Amino acid sequence: MRVLAVLLTVVSGLLLATVSASAAPASLWHLTDLAAQRVRIADQVAAAKYGTPSPIDDPVREQQIYDSVAARAPALGLDPADAVRFFHAQIEANKVVQRGLYARWDAHPSEVPSTRPDLGEIRPVIDRLNTGLLTELAATQPLRKSRSCPTRRLVAAGVADVVHRFDALHARALGEATSATCTTR
Repeated sequence: MRVLAVLLTVVSGLLLATVSASAAPASLWHLTDLAAQRVRIADQVAAAKYGTPSPIDDPVREQQIYDSVAARAPALGLDPADAVRFFHAQIEANKVVQRGLYARWDAHPSEVPSTRPDLGEIRPVIDRLNTGLLTELAATQPLRKSRSCPTRRLVAAGVADVVHRFDALHARALGEATSATCTTR
């Protein structure tokens, strides 16, 4: 039933969305898929931090990401403030997953992962995803400014929920991650 609903949403979204005459992608799929991959890696971040002194909130790491994004955005034709706003949503989505998993593991200790991933190995993966997200932000800029963007965002997120087999926690996090996709300028 959920697959049918997503398919209907996809078809409706495609019918409602206007096709841009520019060379910009006609879909937010790649951007949303990268955001979904970033949401998924939050599981590993949570597993690495759970039961350690490392807090979920890491203002130093977050600021490094914001500074990097703001510095790289102009070369891609992006407004630094818009790019930072998008990445703020990515980071907040990651925290949604981490907090949700902490609550689950506190309530069900038998579900705590038996191995603790190394954050030093996870962060380069996140950095690569961030680079891909920034590139896709630039590639989809005209589409993200279009009136059809909110519909396309919802369609892409719905498809990503199904493709990535997200549970309610991860679907909510993906909603957060894509919340700053569309711009009004």
